Amino acid sequence: MNRNGVLIDDTFAEAFPMKATRIVITAHDIVWARHAAVSATGFATSVIACGCEAGIEREIQAGETPDGRPGVSVLLFSMSGKELAKQLERRVGQCVLTCPTTAVFAGLAPGPAGSDAAALGKNLRFFGDGWQIAKMIDGVRYWRVPVMDGEFVAQEDTPVVKAVGGGNLLLLARDTDAALAVAEAAVAAMKRLPNVVMPFPGGVVRSGSKVGSRYANLHASTNDAFCPSLVGLVAHSELVRGGSTPGEEIGCVMEIVIDGLTEADVGEAMRVGMEAAVAMGRAGGLLRISAGNYGGKLGPYHFHLRKLFGAGEAS
Repeated sequence: MNRNGVLIDDTFAEAFPMKATRIVITAHDIVWARHAAVSATGFATSVIACGCEAGIEREIQAGETPDGRPGVSVLLFSMSGKELAKQLERRVGQCVLTCPTTAVFAGLAPGPAGSDAAALGKNLRFFGDGWQIAKMIDGVRYWRVPVMDGEFVAQEDTPVVKAVGGGNLLLLARDTDAALAVAEAAVAAMKRLPNVVMPFPGGVVRSGSKVGSRYANLHASTNDAFCPSLVGLVAHSELVRGGSTPGEEIGCVMEIVIDGLTEADVGEAMRVGMEAAVAMGRAGGLLRISAGNYGGKLGPYHFHLRKLFGAGEAS
């Protein structure tokens, strides 16, 4: 498939099940809510080493939040509910409780009785050293913990839901300037959608990985098939096929990884990201769009690029 001079590979992105939650951080003004959200989502690019993947979903107007103050919606993903709960408690305790004027609330509707949930204020209340107070409002428990600027308000817990992680796009460009410009445009388009985050710095990762390594203690290693500096050295290089013309050899590849609350959310994000990238076209330095997969062995969610892009053209 060739669109605007860009080749879209006949391949798929392979994604896998995760557990997720949404929290809403509010504060005296949006500046402090954003400070807390940025801190809470730090070191959360990949479950390979970070324990969770997280990002800012959007900023929220004061009238939309539980306490009527401006806020930020944050999504967190992990491979298990247990690990998600651990990461959430640490990040809220160290990055939200500590941030001036903040409060934290669940951002997902409660599920039926017995549904999975992770603690927000349930354990952090003990920081109040006995001075904490519980408040029930419409059947929901909140904790008020005295702190030096007043009190920290935290909802008791937050629902944990099934989610999808690891949707991805590989953007193969003529050079670094083109790759960055195309990646930034794609991420900007994806960020307009709800229910998804792109957890890497600026939403983009240059160190794409494959499963396994020649070193026994590493679970993942560089995706050598897409490394421009290894062309001619790697037998299975992906950069020597695909119809590049003389003078348009691929010089830089950027990847965008997408986590979402549902399979449909991830697919839609990939679609709008591809549309934004293709709009820049070959004239903008984008030569191909591909995706990372492991032959279907890693995860049950397969996002076929041409099918996704075709769905957008038909709508």
